[in-house]
Amino acid sequence: MGISLKLVEIMPENNELNQEMDQVDRDILNLIQSGFPITARPYQALGEELGLPEQEVIDRVKRMKECRIIRRIGANFQSSKMGFTSTLCAAKVPEEAMDQFVAVVNAYPGVTHNYRRDHQYNVWFTFIAESMDLIDQYLEEIRQKTGVTQICNLPAKKLFKIKVDFPV
Repeated sequence: MGISLKLVEIMPENNELNQEMDQVDRDILNLIQSGFPITARPYQALGEELGLPEQEVIDRVKRMKECRIIRRIGANFQSSKMGFTSTLCAAKVPEEAMDQFVAVVNAYPGVTHNYRRDHQYNVWFTFIAESMDLIDQYLEEIRQKTGVTQICNLPAKKLFKIKVDFPV
């Protein structure tokens, strides 16, 4: 189908937060990382599998989000199966142009996320669009709007899908 619901970015290395979790929290996290139910009442389905009331699952997930044990729950889409293409981009952005560059990049709906790196190419972002030609057009627009000309378009030559779950 090309769509999966996955828990993204839990913080298993944070020992202080881990001390706040009990085994039920850990069971919820282990289950939802790659098996979040696609149903009208996913927390009810999780509760049935874990032997918990729906509201308890909701309350526990909400608490773990508030404590930043869970950073995001969302869908992961395989853009190619939906008729789109994607690429990774790297830009060499002067510090004084950083805020403007990031604002311009983030204004494009096809940018899924970006992050800074300690490297000469210090801003990396992913771009999804209907075609690579459209991505190239958008990258040229970004160059024109920001004055940042060193933006690399790094499309994948081969896709490696690695499942990343964190047993907790």
